[in-house]
Amino acid sequence: MNNAKRREIFLRLQAQNPHPTTELEYSTPFELLIAVLLSAQATDVSVNKATRKLYPVANTPAALLALGVDSLMPYIQTIGLYKTKAKNVIATCQILLEQHGGEVPKSREALEALPGVGRKTANVVMNTAFGEPTIAVDTHIFRVSNRTGLAPGKNVDIVEEKLLKFVPPEFKLDAHHWLILHGRYTCIARKPKCWNCMIADLCDFKPKTPVPDGV
Repeated sequence: MNNAKRREIFLRLQAQNPHPTTELEYSTPFELLIAVLLSAQATDVSVNKATRKLYPVANTPAALLALGVDSLMPYIQTIGLYKTKAKNVIATCQILLEQHGGEVPKSREALEALPGVGRKTANVVMNTAFGEPTIAVDTHIFRVSNRTGLAPGKNVDIVEEKLLKFVPPEFKLDAHHWLILHGRYTCIARKPKCWNCMIADLCDFKPKTPVPDGV
């Protein structure tokens, strides 16, 4: 795929959705951090259901730390790996209070030092909370990047490296959100909705999915 096609892809995604954002519900950087931490191997919908009950009770590091692991678990037990995530959330709150004055740090190094926070989570927080042009590569973005030919790679690190290299600068801030939404609703895993895709003519995927019967 050439640079002209890449630019056109993002121009179209931008025209359809000029101000994309995460589907996770949050009102502060800390709420976003905890939501992203909880979202590993879980859907945004399931996380939002949990945090809608949790955040009115505890939505700061001090409040969650006071709640404790055992009292946190019932709020998040519908989310996969909730026991491990509860321990990571409480441990993260303690570090934020002890080392960062209760604030979410803005640096990648400090974010990735938090329990349960890897590169992908750090990228999401840096991008969505602090406006950094990072591109977190999840399963949707990995699929879209490879299937379309936008930034093919054998693993998420290679795809992220290529996206940072190939995505035009003016689109980098929102690229993560555009690509994840495209993968979640159009370029889906089993049968991509090529027949309803605004970038189908720019995409390298050859066996385009035809229009289903009755649509």
